[in-house]
Amino acid sequence: MSKYSRDRPLRMAVWSGPRNISTAMLRSWGNRSDTAIVDEPFYAHYLAETGLQHPGYAEVLAHQENDWEQVKKTLLGPVPDNQPIFYQKHMAHHLLPHMQGDWLHRLQHVFLIRRPAAMLLSLAQVLSQPALPDTGLPQQLDLFEQIKQHTGMTPLVVDSVDLLRQPEPMLRAWCAHMEVEFTAAMLNWPPGPRDTDGIWAKHWYASVEKSTGFMPYKARPAELPDTLLELQLACDPYYHTLYEQRLQV
Repeated sequence: MSKYSRDRPLRMAVWSGPRNISTAMLRSWGNRSDTAIVDEPFYAHYLAETGLQHPGYAEVLAHQENDWEQVKKTLLGPVPDNQPIFYQKHMAHHLLPHMQGDWLHRLQHVFLIRRPAAMLLSLAQVLSQPALPDTGLPQQLDLFEQIKQHTGMTPLVVDSVDLLRQPEPMLRAWCAHMEVEFTAAMLNWPPGPRDTDGIWAKHWYASVEKSTGFMPYKARPAELPDTLLELQLACDPYYHTLYEQRLQV
């Protein structure tokens, strides 16, 4: 039985880098009957602060709360639909330095990682000159160390390849770590968009909207162009430090 209830909910903050399976995980957890979800709640604040002209920039700012303090209150406040589990999909690079604070200790944290070479090949199709902060890896490791020091426990790290290779065993282990019951509903979901998807979904979620479950993992050679090799070398130590702490089944 789950240790959580509507009066004492699990607030699970899942921190990913770009070009990962984070939206598929949102579908997976969102298909549970006991879970409310939120999609990248700090995205508008991140765009407003950085001025980065991502696809749909103006639309995101118009449709999502820009004040990160107000967003924080929703993450810590009443859970939508009074559910006992609140799954919060975050991009690690959206957590800007001024947003750090004790409020993070009121969440249960999970770190979703992906091998840098594969991630950079995909990221470079969206950002012409990605830099280390765009990968979210330094931010992930920094928050991981903060939470580990504060709690005295190692936060949960999930590698996307491990999960795609063994969806059910990995999800069962994830649920066990969080002390909630696994449900087979996490393995498959109806296709199509969701009301809970961010307004930016039309720019990014086409493949996820067609999906009905986790696609079998297929290893692909990740031969990086010379322009990305230096960035990969910068990413690798962050990734490997987190990878060594990953959930294994």
